[in-house]
Amino acid sequence: MNQKNDFVVIKAIEDGVHVIGLTRGSDTRFHHSEKLDKGEVMIAQFTEHTSAIKIRGKAQIQTGIGEIESDSRK
Repeated sequence: MNQKNDFVVIKAIEDGVHVIGLTRGSDTRFHHSEKLDKGEVMIAQFTEHTSAIKIRGKAQIQTGIGEIESDSRK
């Protein structure tokens, strides 16, 4: 299957940013979780298994359609 997958770049602006992958299908479930500390960068990808990515904490998020900053959990 030759499919173009979208990437998301997440940079933690504070310690303890959580990045959570959510599944596709009739039941949406958590399938992967990572914790980033300040300055760490994660490159995530939407796949046939990942339909959404949830981010908790202050982070800079870059996608193919733009950039946004999430708010702090505190």
